[in-house]
Amino acid sequence: MKTPHILYLHGFLSSPLSEKAQQTQGWMAKQGLAEHYHCPALPMSPKECARVIEAQVRALDGEKICVIGSSLGGFLATWAVEEFGLERAVLIDPAVRPYALIRQYLGPQQNYQTGEIYDIKAEYADDLLAFERSPANTEKYWLLLQTADEVLDYRQAVDFYRGCHQTIEDGGDHSFVAYADWLPRIWEFANGR
Repeated sequence: MKTPHILYLHGFLSSPLSEKAQQTQGWMAKQGLAEHYHCPALPMSPKECARVIEAQVRALDGEKICVIGSSLGGFLATWAVEEFGLERAVLIDPAVRPYALIRQYLGPQQNYQTGEIYDIKAEYADDLLAFERSPANTEKYWLLLQTADEVLDYRQAVDFYRGCHQTIEDGGDHSFVAYADWLPRIWEFANGR
């Protein structure tokens, strides 16, 4: 059986330097799986994002891929699974209907880790809407949600991903507190166990 590759998709205004991305990279390295971890820096433009994700998937052609998506990365992970027929996705506090949320971020916004300034454009809402996909095979998805997420209403994800495996923890926050503790189980899921 092929060893899966992890494709980590970070969230909005985030980067591969985010805490969860770094924890995932570190955990994979400790397992001797560093070459099976991929975390591209995602541009702000949804269309550019899609191109970066597609290029990464094409580079891993023929490999088994499990996408881990956090927040907006969860939305994009769903698109990637449905668009390219990827095997699995773990969605951490995923954004549902981000095209409705992005309007509150129009104009200059700063990356949380790098400090880079982006100009968030109104047309990004329509672009995001074009990438919305519903899970065709609910067995491919596992949601990790925390009820005290201060950014997104976890109940929207519960509803949108109805029928998918869901783990809902009371409390926490949008960062998904104690995420690193879940990495061994995430790896099991990636392996289809």
